Parts: sequence; structure tokens; C-alpha cells
Amino acid sequence: MTAPREARHLRDELDSLRAQLLEMAGLAEDLVEMAVSALVSKNEEKADAVILGDRELDAMEVELEDSSISLLALHQPVARDLRLITMVMRISNDLERVGDHAVNIAESVRHFDAKPPLDRFPQVEEMARIAQGMLADSLDAFVRRDPVLARAVCLRDDRVDGLNDSLFRSLLTHMMEDHRRIGTAMSLILVGRNLERVADLATNVGEDVYYLVTGTSIKHAKKLGEG
Repeated sequence: MTAPREARHLRDELDSLRAQLLEMAGLAEDLVEMAVSALVSKNEEKADAVILGDRELDAMEVELEDSSISLLALHQPVARDLRLITMVMRISNDLERVGDHAVNIAESVRHFDAKPPLDRFPQVEEMARIAQGMLADSLDAFVRRDPVLARAVCLRDDRVDGLNDSLFRSLLTHMMEDHRRIGTAMSLILVGRNLERVADLATNVGEDVYYLVTGTSIKHAKKLGEG
């Protein structure tokens, strides 16, 4: 009876690990949403809340990593269970980095002029919308163990890259035309880079979920839409 009891214990521990990851994921999503909201509304209180929330996210990553290492040491899992624990650790690291980029976006609120030209640069809000959607869908793919949705998340990353390039070109022109807006424009360029990184990290999660479910890696694939 020892082996079945150990197997049940492992199942319970894995369920707890998933729950920890989903809690962390929910906070990471909230921080990105709050950071974008702080940016659009120029709300420094929301920006401060993002910074505080990121500290909690960091603590959650440490706790999750400790739980994962304990599982590896105590149960020496193999095959699918080992893959799950490994992917959970990778995803938690990506979520922690998402929080860092949310903080960067939030901190940019303090650098804007009284009237930042957000209304003239819709790429920012569109990038935010897509990146947030990618993050939410990649985590939904993890919950549902859905490789199709995970792959679809990866395919949307090019759209964010294109918007970021467009934003950069627009802001460069804007700075050349009005040097008084250079500071604001540079802050928006950094916001764009951080949103692009959130999308990249969501792509990482999608790739990890795909591997977790199928056992096949699509990292660095040139044509994710094939095969």
C-alpha cells in the first residue's frame, strides 16, 4: 500500500503546485492591467500599487520554486510529472519577469509631461491589449492543457513586434518635429519595449504549455503555423 499512498501524495502535491502557479498567474495579470491603467490615467497611486504587488509576486516565485524542488527531491518524479514540475518552474520565472516589466511601465508614469500624447499613439494601447490577451490565453491553455490555444498565443507575438516598430517610428518622427516632447516620447518607447517583453514572456509560457501537453518543443520554430 506504500506505493499507492505515495502516488496519491504526489498527486496532491502536484495539484497544490498548480494552484500556486495559478495564484501567481492571476497576480501577474493584475499587475500588467493595473500598470497600463496607471499609464493611461497618469495615476501614481496605481503605479505604487503595482510596485508593491511585484514584491508579493517575487515572494510567490520563491515559494513555488521551493515547493518544486521539494517535490523533485522527495518523490523523484519521472515522465509527465517531471515535465510538469519543470514547466511550472519555468513558467513561474516568466511570470516573475512579467511583474518586473509591469513595474517598469508603472514607473514611467512619473516621467510623463502633464499631457502625454497617448491619444496620438494608439499602438501603445493596442500592444497592451494584445499582450494582456496573450498572457491570459497562455495561462488558460495551461489550465485546459490546450496545445492549440498555446500555439495560437505564440503566433500573435509578431503583431506586437510590428506595433512596437510602428510606435518607435512614430515617436522618432514626433521627437524630430518637437524637441519638447523628447522626454515623453522616450518614456513611451520604453513602455513599448516592456509591453513587447510581456508578449515575449507570454509566448514563452505558450511554448512551455505546448511542450508540457504534447512532449514536442516549438521553441525557435520558424513556422509555428505548420506541423
